[in-house]
Amino acid sequence: MSDAADQRARRLEKVEKLRAAGIEPYPVRFDRDRTLAELRDQHGGLDPGTETDRVVRVAGRILLHRRQGRLAFATLRDGTGSIQLFVALDTLGAARSADFDDLDLGDWIGVEGTVMTTRKGELSVKISSFELLSKAIRPLPDKWHGLADVDTRFRRRYVDLIANDEARRVFDVRFAVLRAVREFLDRRGFVEVETPVLHEAAGGAVARPFTTHHNALGSDLVLRIALELHLKRLVVAGFERVYEIGRVFRNEGLSTRHNPEFTMLELYEAFVDYHDMMDLTEGLVVHAAREAIGTTQVTVDDQTVDLTPPWERVPLLDLIERHTGKRVHPATDVGELQGVCDELDVLYEPGWDPGKLVLEIYEKTTEPNLVGPVFVTDYPRDVSPLARTHRDDPSLVERFEPVVCGRELGNAFSELNDPIEQRSRFDAQAALREAGDVEAHGIDEDYVRALEYGLPPCGGLGIGIDRLVMLLAGVTSIREVILFPTLRPEAPRETGDEEER
Repeated sequence: MSDAADQRARRLEKVEKLRAAGIEPYPVRFDRDRTLAELRDQHGGLDPGTETDRVVRVAGRILLHRRQGRLAFATLRDGTGSIQLFVALDTLGAARSADFDDLDLGDWIGVEGTVMTTRKGELSVKISSFELLSKAIRPLPDKWHGLADVDTRFRRRYVDLIANDEARRVFDVRFAVLRAVREFLDRRGFVEVETPVLHEAAGGAVARPFTTHHNALGSDLVLRIALELHLKRLVVAGFERVYEIGRVFRNEGLSTRHNPEFTMLELYEAFVDYHDMMDLTEGLVVHAAREAIGTTQVTVDDQTVDLTPPWERVPLLDLIERHTGKRVHPATDVGELQGVCDELDVLYEPGWDPGKLVLEIYEKTTEPNLVGPVFVTDYPRDVSPLARTHRDDPSLVERFEPVVCGRELGNAFSELNDPIEQRSRFDAQAALREAGDVEAHGIDEDYVRALEYGLPPCGGLGIGIDRLVMLLAGVTSIREVILFPTLRPEAPRETGDEEER
């Protein structure tokens, strides 16, 4: 039997003994009167060696426990912080002190006691009573070195967040980013809305959807791949500034930058264009950075970047020329563009149109080398079916992507609001789908109908929340910033066979 399995068996025996003694190891509730963060705020200024008569009731999980003669010390952690427990034999009594020593790391307890500081100034609670609130059956990772296997860290995030302070820090950043985004947009008059997750047809992005079946309707539906089309319907309806932070689903592979379900922010504002969206993006990202990490300086792959505006704004075609020495354009002959791809070792499919070839050249030769922050602007029209045609070049659209250290954070347009042109673009996408492109989509008739009621001039922005958090938290894998990322199926294991050792 493994050590972890042996410990589990011993803890199960303790549960049985407690119940035999009339003690419930999983009671209904505990009435604490403050969190540990509040305790520190209220009593953090005590001088070393101070004992008070202030009685408190706190609760949390035991992380560390050590005995020194007639004294014992433990670390208690709740969702807000940690505190030291001071256990004196003279105060608690011999029997209850022994019961305290019989607790295991990972157990949840509630304690009552007085506030004090040790001679070294450590804020503590000198406990007069305690209650077991939840018996931990499985042992925590040895010596707080965390889970040894990376896959196990993500699969058992509930353990990772107990044992790994770095994981908790990353998610503190994530939660702060979400608060900051909402605050920034709410202050600017945007309204947060919710739109359907189940769609009759995929749209709003180039991606393969997940398909499901609605039994009552007797029809197939897809999980949304973007938030865009329903949000723009709301702009048609007269909501001039709307946003949604929601899960989207794309039936694609797993990588350090891709998870099949992820979180998007999409927003739309009437009477503005993509230049206004660039201004808004700068402000939003900087506000999120200051609120989440306290600085606009971020480090990616040992390279420090300052997010302070203004960000450089450069057309995609100019960036390709800057990085490859080749001047390409969506109006260039397909054969010539294929020749450029061959020279640059960029792979392509025979049926790709000029815009797709240009985009592939950019993504393979240029984007990974951009440090930024930079707005890459003016994309080929062929690969941007929902963006407005560029006012100066009909083969381009008014679109940009914000890029930092080779990572695209989002996508934005001056939105296409001409229903006749939109139908033509959809027709082209439908033709690609018929030709076998599984990421192309058909015609959303209802969306075209909505445009026929009139969509005002409009700017739209989508930002990948997970990628923004990756940037600000300084991590390189999207799995680090999603609480429960998608993983390959777990191989069956015997009960108690742990990988935490």
